[in-house]
Amino acid sequence: MDVAQLQWLLISQWPGLPRRALLRLLQYAPSPEKILALPDAVCREAGALPEWLRLRSDYLAGYLEAAEARAAAQLSALLALGGQIIVYTDPVYPALLKEIPDPPPLLYTAGNLALLEQPQLAVVGSRNVSRNGAALAEAFAGDLARRGLCITSGLAWGVDSASHRGALTAKGATIAVLGSGIDVVYPRRNQALYDQILAEGLLVSEFAPGTPPRREQFPQRNRVISGLSLGVLVVEAAVRSGSLITARYALEQGREVFAIPGSIHNPLARGCHQLIRQGAALVESAQDILDAWVGWLPPALEELQTVSAGPPVVAPGQQRLLQALGYDPLPLDKLAEQCRLAVDELLPELLTLELEGWVEQQGACWVRCR
Repeated sequence: MDVAQLQWLLISQWPGLPRRALLRLLQYAPSPEKILALPDAVCREAGALPEWLRLRSDYLAGYLEAAEARAAAQLSALLALGGQIIVYTDPVYPALLKEIPDPPPLLYTAGNLALLEQPQLAVVGSRNVSRNGAALAEAFAGDLARRGLCITSGLAWGVDSASHRGALTAKGATIAVLGSGIDVVYPRRNQALYDQILAEGLLVSEFAPGTPPRREQFPQRNRVISGLSLGVLVVEAAVRSGSLITARYALEQGREVFAIPGSIHNPLARGCHQLIRQGAALVESAQDILDAWVGWLPPALEELQTVSAGPPVVAPGQQRLLQALGYDPLPLDKLAEQCRLAVDELLPELLTLELEGWVEQQGACWVRCR
């Protein structure tokens, strides 16, 4: 077992060493062995608290066998995934992430580390995403991943999951930044997606293996998502949501923020509209994002080329229904009135269109998706 990685786990988890203090210690000593040998005065000046200094002394005296055993189990869990620890001073530590005000001193990673070198776009949004929002997230992520952008998100249900799937379906790159230990799948229903990203993409966490998901860890996770990326695309978000926290971090970090507008009747569009009012770029296509980065991206990414299969075909009666419905939520009785059909005649048509992804039900209303 790698002694240095074991010591990193110990040093970083002893209470009394804030992230900023560990970053300062790394300026003096780039290895755990050298940090363990630093004088107490230097450690105190960096921000280490008495509790951490006492634990360091106990470890050097051989009194922390239980803590060593726990760290060894954590390292075994990481190695079982084929993972490793990346330290702030390592050459492979992401350059963009180093630029943020509060970068993680350690990253736990598993998967294809080369993806950290690719230009990344964060795609985030609501967990309770609409069908249309999920389709947009998947389509944008797929288009951009196909051209070489790495799609970074948080493995949450909803927009995050759709954006990871879009990138993977396009045979592109995706990175999932976790709000738990790298060996802890959250939400559990994303186990299959987690496994696919481990096999084809990259998993990243700043939390030690075995760390369960906790509410306060997700805003920390969000700053890493934006910090790794050139910009953040918000697909759907309520006014109070974690996605807007990610967008705020992006602005503080000097990153681009993009938002997809939606219906004024859709509460999940209000967060995006708020971002646009505050200066986020309104986007209607993946090309809008690439146009904003002309001169900053590799030549292969400068022009997005998409293959169109032509407009989808629906039956004439269904086309009239779609035209009557529009893109704003409409109560069933109002739609029946506009189509001059009885409700019991209208419902089978709506259900057929819903199965084909054309419409979706929102409460007592129906809305067109595409």
